[in-house]
Amino acid sequence: MRVLPLFAMFGLAMFGMACQPQAQPSQSVSAKAASSWQNIDVVTFRKMMSAPNTVVLDVRTPEETAQEKIPGAIEINYYDPGFAQKIGKLDKTKTYLVYCRSGNRSSRACEAMQQMGFFNLYNLQGGMLAWKMQ
Repeated sequence: MRVLPLFAMFGLAMFGMACQPQAQPSQSVSAKAASSWQNIDVVTFRKMMSAPNTVVLDVRTPEETAQEKIPGAIEINYYDPGFAQKIGKLDKTKTYLVYCRSGNRSSRACEAMQQMGFFNLYNLQGGMLAWKMQ
């Protein structure tokens, strides 16, 4: 007979917990994480270059950057074994405009940077090849 009141109390406690509002993940956080980087065209890239707290990042090899580069870009070679370490030293609060020769390495660099906690990332679609055509 004493077991019945215990079950009743347990049932009431479980019912009370079930009626409590459940914590929901923040949509703004998950939406931001889902769109941490995006491809942009040359016109948009050029416009964004002059915005405050914006860094142009060239992830090509030293041989490629020696031939030509976008003025003001900092260089961190994607193929350098220390790439992640060098990227990790950058300010995550800034906006990064990332480019390579064709947009392939820079998209992978954006992906890596996203995994490291960067959120304001833009990949130059078509890379330096597209830049030279504009």
